[in-house]
Amino acid sequence: MNGWTTPGPTAALDERMQALEDAADAAMLAPSVHGSQPWTLVLHRDRIELRADRSRQLRSLDAPGRELTLSLGAALLNIRVALAARGWAVDVARFPEPADPDRAAVVRPGPGAPETGLPQLAGAVEERRTNRRGFLDEEVPDELLAHLGAVAAAEDAVLVPVLSDEHRRLVARLTREADALQADDPTCIADRARWRATHSAPGNRTSEPDRFTVDSESGQDRTFVVLATRADDPLAWLRAGEALERVLLTVHRLGWRASPMSQVIEVPTTRAALRSALSWEDHPQVLVRLGYAAGAIAPRRLRHDVVRNSLRPPGAAVRDGGRSLARTPGGAGPRPVSDGRGGTTWT
Repeated sequence: MNGWTTPGPTAALDERMQALEDAADAAMLAPSVHGSQPWTLVLHRDRIELRADRSRQLRSLDAPGRELTLSLGAALLNIRVALAARGWAVDVARFPEPADPDRAAVVRPGPGAPETGLPQLAGAVEERRTNRRGFLDEEVPDELLAHLGAVAAAEDAVLVPVLSDEHRRLVARLTREADALQADDPTCIADRARWRATHSAPGNRTSEPDRFTVDSESGQDRTFVVLATRADDPLAWLRAGEALERVLLTVHRLGWRASPMSQVIEVPTTRAALRSALSWEDHPQVLVRLGYAAGAIAPRRLRHDVVRNSLRPPGAAVRDGGRSLARTPGGAGPRPVSDGRGGTTWT
């Protein structure tokens, strides 16, 4: 559907608002650290604002707000995908007001050609799942890694494949080291406990096991990539989140699966070692495992808790692959699921 060709200003406005409502739904399906979904979406007749919800920040695991901002970037990419799929061009202002750092982005749809390569990802927005199971022992082909490198570059990020056995062993060691350090830190334990699911709550059932972590001592026969950026500031983190989601959607669309593994980035010593060995002058923002695996459904926040100024009725369900997401009685949605083992979950 090409909203801006609809005749008449009122019809065009209606088309724009419908596109913005759909963009808000798409943003809510973005991956986020520990499933925290740390965003608020504010709808206007001509734009959508993406704001940080600091009440959902992981104060110890993510004190600088890097992963919160990465999560916002993933939501921003989904907004862009949804609007492109409806035929709109967009103007994106990232951190438009220095005095208001929680205002991460303002997106205005308008006439023109949609962003190249984004409409094809719309179906993957609803279907994508973070893999938290094991992977089959199958290497990701070099052609796919090269394609994902171009996808990341389109979002001003650098994708660094972990190719040698030496570097794979290093990634495995650093990830285990970061897991152990966080497991011994009471403040990190408290952060994880905040997002631990209450499995006994009615309506909040899941058969999903703990998320994937490095499952061998060597890390061999595993495909890892590091997403990195030239700078290391909030704008770079936001762009890295956009790159992460674009890579994840592309991976899903092509029949593969992915698991972001950010604990190695959260611990300063392991992040420094990873940078020294793999990304050199670039700053690593997230480690991703790629491979074949089955997906699973992750719980999402209630729409009226996230979206402001919506014209849709309260209680409208966010689409999720054709299914309505489960809600708990009393209006409290399912809570995000922590891995509970010292690592960081993205859903």
